[in-house]
Amino acid sequence: MTLCLVVVSAPRPRVDRLVALAGEHDVTDIRVHDETQAPDRATIGLLAGQGSRQELIDALQSLLEAEDDWRITLLPVDTTVPYPESEEERDSAAESERKEREARSIGGRTREEIYDSVWSQANIDRNYLVFVVLSTVVASLGMVENNVAVVVGAMVIAPLLGPNLAFAVGVALGDERLMLRAALTNLAGLALVLVLGFFLALVVPIDPEAGELAARTRVGFDGIAIALASGMAAALSMVTGLSSALVGVMVAVALLPPTVAVGIYLGLGLPGPASGAALLVSVNIVCVNLAAQIVMISRGIRPRTWYEKKGARKATIINATVWFSLLVALAALLWIRAPEIV
Repeated sequence: MTLCLVVVSAPRPRVDRLVALAGEHDVTDIRVHDETQAPDRATIGLLAGQGSRQELIDALQSLLEAEDDWRITLLPVDTTVPYPESEEERDSAAESERKEREARSIGGRTREEIYDSVWSQANIDRNYLVFVVLSTVVASLGMVENNVAVVVGAMVIAPLLGPNLAFAVGVALGDERLMLRAALTNLAGLALVLVLGFFLALVVPIDPEAGELAARTRVGFDGIAIALASGMAAALSMVTGLSSALVGVMVAVALLPPTVAVGIYLGLGLPGPASGAALLVSVNIVCVNLAAQIVMISRGIRPRTWYEKKGARKATIINATVWFSLLVALAALLWIRAPEIV
């Protein structure tokens, strides 16, 4: 069982109702502590399982939203002793029901945890720009030297996963501010990669036929499958709370090298290969975002209130329609270019 410590700070008169509410959800343990510096307040610690964690957080917010001073904090729990379930309890009907709820849950993380993680990743700060520059330089030199290991190494430090996932979450929640922030961060990163690749071609002798570089000018329908798989894996890793390091490398492979190739070929004055690399970049961006959106829908990532859900539903429909239409157009362009590629 994946556990989380939910710490609720609220007015003392609300404690009984909060405890009763917690008992209606998948809560393993409840502890109430009076705050010594504020006698009219109390802190409640809830050891919550994964199955109904999102429902618990939503119910707590609905109960407390009319209050002026309250806070809910979520803390991950690595382990707890004694274990909350005995062997007999694991085989009981209650445990079977809990597992069914857990299977229906959106994943290992709540909406609030997901939002908090992607908000910080969709920020144009010094660290983001530095990592974009470093990964671009390493990837460029790796492709110029035809060194696969160096190219893959550049993917480890490329920060291009965050903004794409943040945009998908923003759409799912109908958060225009997050969508704009993520889009600008993504555009800034790709533009910086493009410019760096362009100027690198002006100062470094480059063989345009280098294998790793030329490979980024060719795109087929298999590239669509790879980009879709990368986007789905990245989104799933985010909503379930699993490590996103490896899928981050997958997304970086899909986005960084072809963008660098566009800049290099433009710097070399070769618009033909540059257009092929640009097509690959476009396919990858569309597929990654469409796949991430599919995961958001299938895992039930949505706002809490009815009004917010209405706006998010509209944003999701528009976003999915745009990405799918672009994918169809790009697939048609790939089909037209197929004889040329062969």
